[in-house]
Amino acid sequence: MRLIGAGTRDDVDYVVTDRFWTIPNGITLIRFCLVPVFVWQVVTEQYLSAFLVLAVLSSTDWVDGYIARRFNQISTVGQWLDPLADRLSLVVVAVTLVATGIAPWWLVVGLIVPDCILAAAALVMFRGSPELEVTALGKIRTALLLAGTPVLLLAQVPGLAEAPLTVAATVLLALGCLGHVGAAGDYLVGCVRKYRELTARGVDPRDRASWATP
Repeated sequence: MRLIGAGTRDDVDYVVTDRFWTIPNGITLIRFCLVPVFVWQVVTEQYLSAFLVLAVLSSTDWVDGYIARRFNQISTVGQWLDPLADRLSLVVVAVTLVATGIAPWWLVVGLIVPDCILAAAALVMFRGSPELEVTALGKIRTALLLAGTPVLLLAQVPGLAEAPLTVAATVLLALGCLGHVGAAGDYLVGCVRKYRELTARGVDPRDRASWATP
């Protein structure tokens, strides 16, 4: 069973709809709602509950994509809402864990600095999102980060193997941060490539309405 692109069917002609209320989008909204619950539980040192919430939050990233592909519920809203939920949840989770002294400082730096560079580049070149597809490296990066953070929380629960869990979580998070930097570099190259391609066609990269013009 494939993990990346899970649920993809060869017997379906996928149609991207403009509907907002789809099951995948509903699951993504649940992910947004779970973020403040997670923050509150960490701040109040309810680490086991926070671990469970984060585990559910992390799994929804895979579930909504699977359902969208399996049942042909891909939407234009989901194409930007799902990556936004991923990025927001990762940043908020990382900041919360670092601010409470659970995670190392480099976790936030490794996530926020590349994002700031990408945001600035996209704003200058496209005056917004360049609307590039998420790469396999980006998906792997997200999986590593969303796996490492729950393990790090689990290490805070009294009576569990704190040292081994902390080491395992640190390795996952370090790999995730390296993947994040790599994915950011790949995304930046994609931004520049798309900018040059549009410019070569005489299209203003900041005018989205003209992108589809041959």
